[in-house]
Amino acid sequence: MADTSNIVSFDNEPLMLVDSDDIVIGYEEKAAAHRGNGLLHRAFSIFLFNDHGEVLLQQRSKLKPLWPEYWSNTCCSHPRRGETLSHATRRRLKEELNLEAELTFLYKFQYHAMFNNIGSEHELCSVFIGNVMGRPLPEFNPTEIADTTWVSVDSVDEWLHSDSIQTTPWFAMEWQRIKNEFRGQLPLSA
Repeated sequence: MADTSNIVSFDNEPLMLVDSDDIVIGYEEKAAAHRGNGLLHRAFSIFLFNDHGEVLLQQRSKLKPLWPEYWSNTCCSHPRRGETLSHATRRRLKEELNLEAELTFLYKFQYHAMFNNIGSEHELCSVFIGNVMGRPLPEFNPTEIADTTWVSVDSVDEWLHSDSIQTTPWFAMEWQRIKNEFRGQLPLSA
């Protein structure tokens, strides 16, 4: 029997369906919310930076139905029914990476991205940043993450435009806006 002790995300967990004003209009199981064109649901993305001017990136697990083994920002997920974004972001950092950090909300945006003919992300996503000292090596959850690496803030664009590195669409969208509108809030190297 397969070890399921690390599984922290379930196809049948209810996601919060929202309208474009982020008002909850219902709930749908995660798998169903991502089928076809998907249903608009609440989500979040986290970018963790260190004092060396680097950001922690993750390679998504091959078990992920959408964008498996693609590189992405530090952590992304969905708040659970009745859960605040503050609690959900802290919970998910711990579940996926065994890390803790104070997080700062930057902005919220809506996007829609299709993955082949398998399904899509259709999210109203809140984006957060956080800081850590040094280069902590995450004890990542293999059901969620295949690998992690610290990348220089100045090298992220190279990753996003590389023909040999596959990256998620939301990572590219979020990074562009962070770089253009919030660069002054990023902890760059001294």
